[in-house]
Amino acid sequence: MNAIISWLNKHLVPVAVKIGSVRWLVALRDAFISIMPIMLAGSVASVLNAIFRDVPTNLGWTGVVNSMQWLININALVWTGSTAILGLLFAFTFGYHMCVQYKVEPIAGGLLTLGTFIMSLPQSFSADLKNVLTKGDIKTLTAANMAVNGKNISAWGWFNFNKYFGAYGFFTIMIMGAISVAVYIALVKRHITIKMPDSVPPAVSNAFTGIIPATAGLFVVGIINYLFSLRNTTVIDLIAKTIQEPLMKMGQGYGSLLLIVFLVQLFWFFGIHGTNVLAPVTESIWTTALIANTNAHKMQKALPYMWTRSDFDLYVWIGGAGSTLLLILAVLAFSKREDERAVAKISLVPGIFNINEPMMFGMPIVLNPIYIIPFVLAPLVMVSIAYGALSLGLVNRVAVQTTWAMPPFLNAIIATIDWRSVILQIVNMVVGFLIYVPFVIASNNVDPQKVNKV
Repeated sequence: MNAIISWLNKHLVPVAVKIGSVRWLVALRDAFISIMPIMLAGSVASVLNAIFRDVPTNLGWTGVVNSMQWLININALVWTGSTAILGLLFAFTFGYHMCVQYKVEPIAGGLLTLGTFIMSLPQSFSADLKNVLTKGDIKTLTAANMAVNGKNISAWGWFNFNKYFGAYGFFTIMIMGAISVAVYIALVKRHITIKMPDSVPPAVSNAFTGIIPATAGLFVVGIINYLFSLRNTTVIDLIAKTIQEPLMKMGQGYGSLLLIVFLVQLFWFFGIHGTNVLAPVTESIWTTALIANTNAHKMQKALPYMWTRSDFDLYVWIGGAGSTLLLILAVLAFSKREDERAVAKISLVPGIFNINEPMMFGMPIVLNPIYIIPFVLAPLVMVSIAYGALSLGLVNRVAVQTTWAMPPFLNAIIATIDWRSVILQIVNMVVGFLIYVPFVIASNNVDPQKVNKV
């Protein structure tokens, strides 16, 4: 076992460290983190609507729905300014954090990627109607700046709010936004800018500095969008169909979940924050799925994705990566080692809120050959159970995002609006606990001074 750990430490750790230091991946991770407060605000609105609209409607309590209509309407407005436009918000935060990583003016970078996103959207629509419009209808549509030609109506300067401003545009932002902001950063770094005298205020000087780089970035993506328009398509739809949708579909596969959970656990075992290192992957795929589910729930449509980013926190990483809350409980129940029990007592409260660093580095679990097997195995078994339950429709899919620090049971009932998700959590907790117990008992016979000698 020690030989295997030494080999992995020599060959795996440098790779993980290198991944974690890639600046555009760090920017991608931080961009998702930056929009989290707005995501949670939209989630609160969705939860309130579920309580005061969905549940009473299903029970036939129309009186409750009618009396709370004022709150339902407010929640709709909050959703419109949060979850519904997360693509728009992410467009800004991605460019901003790219510039932060490369140490150039970030506001201009954020505005640049925001403009890039808007540029990549279809700006017109055309529809054929079944019946010829009346003169009154034509007058109304024409007054709304629409063109009417027989049974065809069209308009310019129109964005499909529900389709494009949510999760649908994330991958377009990652690709087209990266192109435009890369041009901006490269020109700024090469000092191809307008230089102002030192006497000019910094705010004005920074604005002039970004003129040439930002213009170049917008023209580059403008040319790309124009070339796509010649083929009667748009960049966002092409990227969604050829890149985003296949990746999202792959992310719903059992093998993909096993792989990501295994890698997160393995990185953590070597003291590398696996959740953060792989955040660009988990956030890009499964947070996108989460936002799509949240928007579908708000529109009272079927939830499109079975597995989202929140499912990891609900069913796989209970108490943090490795479900270390279960290890804490196993130690308190079966350990005879005072050192482990002391760390477990200190770690219990943080563990309830999914903070596992006290256990990871206090026990420690990092590079501890006693616990590598259950630390990796428990989450793999738990993700398998949860995937099976969701596949069989035994619990509702996640409809509302919850913060990662929300305690077990509460996060499940809020995220799924389904009491059965709490039962699934309990089942997984029992299974994870039982997987840890034999290793905790085995650890009773180990000299604490020799545990970390790898």
